Amino acid sequence: MRKFANTYIIGIDHGFGNIKTANCCFPTGVMVSDTEPTFKQDLLIYEGRYYQIGVGHKEYAAEKIGDQDYYVLTLAAIARELHRERITCADVHIAAGLPLTWVGQQKESFKAYLLQKETVSFRFKGVDYNIRIVGADVFPQGFAAIADRLHDFKGSHMLCDIGNGTMNILRITDTKPDPRNMFTEKFGVNQCVLALRENLLREHNAQLDEPAIHRFLRNGSLDIDPAIEKTMETTARSYTAEIFRKLRERGYDSRLMRLTVVGGGGCLVRHFGQFDRSRVTIQPDICAAAKGYEHLAALTMGKGERT
Repeated sequence: MRKFANTYIIGIDHGFGNIKTANCCFPTGVMVSDTEPTFKQDLLIYEGRYYQIGVGHKEYAAEKIGDQDYYVLTLAAIARELHRERITCADVHIAAGLPLTWVGQQKESFKAYLLQKETVSFRFKGVDYNIRIVGADVFPQGFAAIADRLHDFKGSHMLCDIGNGTMNILRITDTKPDPRNMFTEKFGVNQCVLALRENLLREHNAQLDEPAIHRFLRNGSLDIDPAIEKTMETTARSYTAEIFRKLRERGYDSRLMRLTVVGGGGCLVRHFGQFDRSRVTIQPDICAAAKGYEHLAALTMGKGERT
């Protein structure tokens, strides 16, 4: 969170798997009810309805404005950032992003979605919030994660942002992004999760819950039967090999350019990929995009101070 004059700039990375801010990460899931639920952890109450945040799983969609889920998740993200500073009333400027090739067509509609109400009152985790959403910016996903150090990208580079739903690819030459060479593929981490589930069921008649699968992908191992873990490792290696194949289709040549991988899928590349580690940089910070959105928003508004 950054502060500019009397406004708090809050970066939010609206992923299909997780919502990230500069300081927190939580699952992109919402379960809504018209009556108060039994379990109230991470409960958001808004306009008389009850939203359990982080419950369930948001399906991939080509647009994020089809329902109110991402708006409610935005409120939860704002509350988490404000809570860190013990703030309950504030003017907020939302800094968000979209996949590279979606920005041109969807930027204005997503911005309008985030700005649908100027004054918003809600309750999250037992705390009442009264905020005024005074503005919003929408930036290119992936690029935002490295925007504050673009000066380091001298020579020929390829940027690969691997999220849960999409993989974004961007060529950068002598610190300048090349709009002629940017691509969005529906090949996020969820594709690997689906393949893991299918292979475990086919080869071992085993079903592993999704949080355990993500722990395996994040850490590279899991306390399970070695034969089952071997199948998972083989599947993950096949997925990462496909990542590099897609990169080569888009012009990646490890002999001529350096590769930077950002996003949650970077851990898969680190654990299961085969590549020249001297020429590939993997960004470990899953919140880098949200921080980048804040940086870019601060530049457009004037120099801001981090709170």
